[in-house]
Amino acid sequence: MADRYFPNEMLDFVAEAAADEAASVRPKDALTKLLKSSALDLKETVVRQTWGLSGKRVEDYTLYTGVLGTAFLAFKAYQVTKNENDLKLCCEIVKACDSASRGSGRVSFTCGRAGVCALGAVVAKHAGDQMLLDRYLSQFKEIKLPSDLPNELLYGRAGFLWACSFLNKHIGNGTISNTYMRSVVDEIIKAGRQLAKKGRSSLMYEWHGKKYWGAAHGLAGIMHVLMSMQLKPDEVEDVKGTLRYMIKNRFPSGNFPSSEGSESDRLVHWCHGAPGVALTLVRAAEVIIIRLISYENLLD
Repeated sequence: MADRYFPNEMLDFVAEAAADEAASVRPKDALTKLLKSSALDLKETVVRQTWGLSGKRVEDYTLYTGVLGTAFLAFKAYQVTKNENDLKLCCEIVKACDSASRGSGRVSFTCGRAGVCALGAVVAKHAGDQMLLDRYLSQFKEIKLPSDLPNELLYGRAGFLWACSFLNKHIGNGTISNTYMRSVVDEIIKAGRQLAKKGRSSLMYEWHGKKYWGAAHGLAGIMHVLMSMQLKPDEVEDVKGTLRYMIKNRFPSGNFPSSEGSESDRLVHWCHGAPGVALTLVRAAEVIIIRLISYENLLD
């Protein structure tokens, strides 16, 4: 397998006390400018390594490990700098991924056709190309979910719903209807309750025979996506109960098991471990705050 990382050329971490001292010497705007410049240099390195040196050929089209991730990076850079060249680069890569992903059978945002169509539609909107926007949206809505599709984030139903949320966030609410997403949510909730029977968690899922907890294949990723859906009151309680179960059973170190029953406190990355779970818990805190604000507005 080829290396799936690039050397870290970012600035070294500076402790808080040292940072305060440095701030008195270097104005904050100068530091911000330096960090922005470093980030853009890193972006150019990634583009050169993954797109330029490959001769602009697509061997892996996915956002997770392939060049669609480079396209997404270019899109994020465009959002910050408004550099039209980043938008054009993103469009170019997405077009190549569009051809490469046809017939793949994969349907998620990070590893499937949904990610290509969703990012393509959003970039087309920013480029002001309505015809291209309509084409990508039409292709997205033609994606069929197999009945044996897993529920996890990387390849499964949650991953497809993530793409739906991405479209609604960047193009507008209702781009993908709640009715359409509801049928997918129903399948996820049904499967989670079924596997959780006689267990301690409100919801539970399997991928390749293992009950994973992490963001890529397990509870953290699925709960993160479900919290962006319109859920019924009992479903909200199931999600909250699942998160409570995870928090209650974390390791003394603060890390989380990679799968149900695992006692190995070894994996600490997004796929398995605390980093992926932390992002889900941050999302949970956001959802709770949003609901509290909405409730207070009703009382006004």
